[in-house]
Amino acid sequence: MRKATLVLCSVAFLLFMSGCGAQSGTVCPAGSNGCGPIAVPTAPVSLTITDTPPAGVTVLFFQLGISSAALMYQSGGDLPLLPFNTPIPVNLSQLQTDSAFLGSGGASAGTYTGMSLIFSPNSQLTIYNGSGAAIGTGANACANNSVCQVTPTATNLTVSLTTAPFPVTVTANTPLAFKLDIHLNTVIQPDMSLNFGATNGVTVSQLPAPPSGAPISALGSLTGTVKGTLPYSVIPNPDQIQSQLSLQTGDGRTFDIGLISSTTYTYPNSVCTTSNSACLATGQIVKVESSLQADGNLLASNVTYVQPAGQMVVQGNIIRLSASGGNTLMDLVLQQGPPPPATAAALPPFGNRATVTVPPAGVTYAVDSGGFTLPGGLTFTTSANLMVGQQVSVVVAPGSLTSTSSPPSSTAIAGPAPTIFTASSITLEPSQITGSVSGWSAINVSALNFTLATYPNFFVPAAATALAPPVPASVNLTVQATAATTFTNLTPDSISGLAVGDVVSIKGWLFPYGAVPQICQAGLGCAPIGEIAAEAIVGRPGPTPLF
Repeated sequence: MRKATLVLCSVAFLLFMSGCGAQSGTVCPAGSNGCGPIAVPTAPVSLTITDTPPAGVTVLFFQLGISSAALMYQSGGDLPLLPFNTPIPVNLSQLQTDSAFLGSGGASAGTYTGMSLIFSPNSQLTIYNGSGAAIGTGANACANNSVCQVTPTATNLTVSLTTAPFPVTVTANTPLAFKLDIHLNTVIQPDMSLNFGATNGVTVSQLPAPPSGAPISALGSLTGTVKGTLPYSVIPNPDQIQSQLSLQTGDGRTFDIGLISSTTYTYPNSVCTTSNSACLATGQIVKVESSLQADGNLLASNVTYVQPAGQMVVQGNIIRLSASGGNTLMDLVLQQGPPPPATAAALPPFGNRATVTVPPAGVTYAVDSGGFTLPGGLTFTTSANLMVGQQVSVVVAPGSLTSTSSPPSSTAIAGPAPTIFTASSITLEPSQITGSVSGWSAINVSALNFTLATYPNFFVPAAATALAPPVPASVNLTVQATAATTFTNLTPDSISGLAVGDVVSIKGWLFPYGAVPQICQAGLGCAPIGEIAAEAIVGRPGPTPLF
C-alpha cells in the first residue's frame, strides 16, 4: 500500500480552479471586489507545487495555506485560479522529491505578465534543530538537538511573481502548466517566523511544453477517497475516456478523472488481481497520477491502491525509539490520518507527536514499494527493522487510541505524548532525505551506489534514544539505486552526474544495518548506519544553511 502522499489535511490538496478563472464570464482586478467580462477560456492551465529543503534543521512538518493564486493579465487585472476565501492547506514536508498536483482550469488566449499569490497567516511548523545552537525566540524557541512544534507568525502574505517564465502567452487549445517552489531556507526566518516576500522565497517555473496535441504529464499526484465510477457519456470523446473516477480529496472537493485503456492499476494481489477499473471500490483511498489534455480533461495514467475503507491508518516520521515492558515504543510526528468523517477525534493536529506501542508479537509488517522492485537483502519484518528517520504507516489496533492530558509542547519530546495507541500493522513508506554525497566511499557507478551524509544529522542508530547525547558528529547512509531509479537535476541525469559534496534529495525506503558501526574517519564521519533503496534522486543547488 502506498500512502506516502496521502492528501488528508496535511498534504498538498488539489486546487481546482472553480473560481472565475475556471469558467467564462469574470475577471477580478487584484485587491478589488468587482469583476468584469473576459473572453471564454480556451486553454487548460494547471498548477503544481514542490519545496526546496533547508540545511541546519529538518522540517518534519510544515503546513501552510494558499488563499489565492491568479494569473496577471497584460492589460490589467487577475485571472483567479483558486476558489475565493478558501485557503488550501499544503504540507510541504512531503515534497522534497515530489510535486503535488494543485489544480487545472481554463484561461482565455492572451498574454499574462505574472502570477499573484496570497498566503494564509496561519501555518504550523515542526522541526528538528540540528544547527548546533538554539534557534527561535519566545514561545517559538527551540534548543539544539530538539524536536519542536511552533506556530510561526507570517509577513508579506501577498507575493507577485513577474520574472521568468513570464510574460507567457496562452494559445487556444494548448495546455499550459506552472510549478511553484517554496524555498524553506529563505522563507523560514531565524526567529522561526515566515517571510513569503523574502528574495527568491517563492518562485515559479513553467513545465516543458509537450509536442503539439500531446498532454502535459508529470503533474504530480492526487490522493483521495473513491466516491464511485461513472460512465463517460460526452460525445465526441477525443480522449477515448471509458469511464470517470469520482475522487474526493480530504478537504471535501470532488473531481472526475478520466479512465482510459492505457490507465494502469497498482493493487496488491490480496486486494485485486484484474488490474483494471474493476479494482476500484467506493470508500477506498487511492493515489492518481494524471495528465492534462488539450481539451482540459484530466486523465489517469496510474491509479495506486492506498488503503481500504473504514480502516484507521496514520502515517508519520519516527523521531524516537525506546522500550518499555517488553514492547517497543515508537514516537511519530504525524503527517496524515484517516479521511473525514473517520473517528479521528482523539488524534492531535498533524505535525504533533504520537507514541505507538509495538508489541513483540501479533504485529504484521510490510513495505509499500508499489511497482518498484527493492534491491535484494532488505527486510522489514520485525520491530528490529525500525529506525529513526523512517516514514511509516500504522494501522491503529481497534480500541487502543486514547488521548492524554498532555498538550502539544514546543520542548524536545518532554512528557507523555498527546496521543497513544497500539499498532496492529506497520508499513514502511518512502522517506524523503536531503544530504550531501559523502567521500566515505567512492561513488560506484556500475553498482549504482554511494554514501550520503545526512543533512542535518537527524538520523541516529535505531537502538539508541533519539535526541539524547551523544549525537554522532556525522551520520552516513548507503544509497542503493536500481535501473528503475529516476535521476533529475543532474548532468547527466544518472549516477554519473554525481560528485562528492553534491547536495541531493532522496526518496526511498530506509533500512537499518544490524549493528552500530564504530569505524570513523576524520572529516568523513562514521561508516553508514543504514541503507536507502532509492526510487528518486534529485540534484539540489545547495547546500544553503537555513540561518
